[in-house]
Amino acid sequence: MVNPGGNSQPPAVGTGSLSWKRCAGCGGKIADRFLLYTMDSYWHSRCLKCSCCHAQLGEIGTSCYTKSGMILCRNDYIRLFGNSGACSACGQSIPASELVMRAQGNVYHLKCFTCSTCRNRLVPGDRFHYINGSLFCEHDRPTALINGHLSSLQTNPLLPDQKVC
Repeated sequence: MVNPGGNSQPPAVGTGSLSWKRCAGCGGKIADRFLLYTMDSYWHSRCLKCSCCHAQLGEIGTSCYTKSGMILCRNDYIRLFGNSGACSACGQSIPASELVMRAQGNVYHLKCFTCSTCRNRLVPGDRFHYINGSLFCEHDRPTALINGHLSSLQTNPLLPDQKVC
C-alpha cells in the first residue's frame, strides 16, 4: 500500500524472531506471509480497512488515501473530498493534503470560500446562502430573499440558509 505524499518504502523486514512487526490496526504480531505498509506502520491485510465502507484495502488495490485521520479507499476518498481536485471558485488544483470547504457538491480552497458580494471569507459557524452557484454571507444575501420574493433568482431551487461546519 502506498500513502500518497508519504514514505512509500518500508524499512527492511528481517528474518529473526526479534523482527516481528506489530499491526497498527490490532496491535498483534504479524506472522502472515504478506503484510502491508502505509502511514509509517505495518498492517495485517485483514486489518487495513477503509474507515467508511470497511473494505479490506489490500484486496481492492495497491493504494489508499488518508485525510482527517481516516484511511480511505479511492471511491470513498473521492466521495468525501471531491473528484476533480479543482476549486469551484478559482479553478486551481487542490492538493489532497489540503483542507477544503464544501457547498452543494462543490469544493473550495479555504481562502476561496468567500461571499460573492463582500468577499469576506466564510468560516465554520458562519451562516451562508448558496444561490445559482454563488455564496452569500448572512449580511449580503440578496434582498429578494429577505423580502421573500424569488423573481429572477429562482433559476435553481432555492436552498435554505446553511451553516458552515
